[in-house]
Amino acid sequence: MKKNIYSVLTLMLVLIFSCSKDSNTEKDVDEDANQPIDRAASFRSIGDSANDFLSNDEFDKLKIEIGYVRGFRPTVGAIADLVEFLKERTFKEIIEIEYKELESPNKETLTLQEIDDLQRKDRTAFNQGKTLAVYIYFADAPSDSDEPEEDLVTLGAVYRNTSMVIYESTIRNLASKSSLISVATVETATLIHEFGHLFGLVNIGSEMVNPHEGITTDDDGNEIGNKHCDRPNCLMRAELEFGAGMGKMLTARNGQVPDFDVECLLDLDANGGR
Repeated sequence: MKKNIYSVLTLMLVLIFSCSKDSNTEKDVDEDANQPIDRAASFRSIGDSANDFLSNDEFDKLKIEIGYVRGFRPTVGAIADLVEFLKERTFKEIIEIEYKELESPNKETLTLQEIDDLQRKDRTAFNQGKTLAVYIYFADAPSDSDEPEEDLVTLGAVYRNTSMVIYESTIRNLASKSSLISVATVETATLIHEFGHLFGLVNIGSEMVNPHEGITTDDDGNEIGNKHCDRPNCLMRAELEFGAGMGKMLTARNGQVPDFDVECLLDLDANGGR
C-alpha cells in the first residue's frame, strides 16, 4: 500500500445520464426532495458505507456526482460500464449520473488533502432520503506520490467513504503507450477497483469470508495487510495500484477488464451485495 492509502490504484453544465432513469417517478423525486440532506455522512472513513452501497436496506437509489476539470471528462463508455457493474454487484436499480464541469486548480500535482479540500468546495450531491450519493473527481494533475521515473504512477484513490479521485491525465498517458489499451478501458478498470474499496474490499468494511488479503511491511519491517486481494488475476490485486501493473494486466488480457476473484465476490455477497 503506497503511503498507507487504503486504495491507491496506480494501477459537470449539468447532464443527467442513467440507464434506469425512466424508472424514476415524480413521486420518488419529490419524496427525496422533502428529506433533509445529510452532509456529514459523506465525510467518514473508507469502507464505512460499504453495506449502504451494496444493499437496499437504507438506500435504494444511487446518485453519482462526477466533478471533472474542463477537458478531462470521462468517456461515455467507461461510465456506461460503471453503471452496468454497479447494477450487477449491488441491489441499486436507480442510478443517476450528474456531471459538473470544474475549473482547474492549476496544480502540478495534487495531494489527497488538496483533493478533499476541493471536494468540500465543489461537491453538491449528498445523502438525502433513500438516495446515497458518491462524488468522483476527475483530475487534470497527477498524484503527488507518483514516481514516474520508476513507472509508479497513481490512477485513482478513495479517500472518504463516498469519495474517490481519478487521475485522468495519468490514465490518458498510460493508455497512449499501447494500442491494446484504450482510455475507456483504463477508466473502467480504475473506477471498478476504487468502487471495490468503497464496497469494503479488501478487509476495510466488508469482512472476509475466507482469508485473501495480501501482506506487505510497514516502515518498521512489520508484516501488515495491504488491503488488496492476494488471488491471481483479481482486479483488487495490489500491483494494480501502479500504472505499470495495470498496463501489463490489460495488455495480457487484450484490453479486457478483469473481474473480482471469487473470494472478493463472496465478501460482497456476505455484506449485502450480489
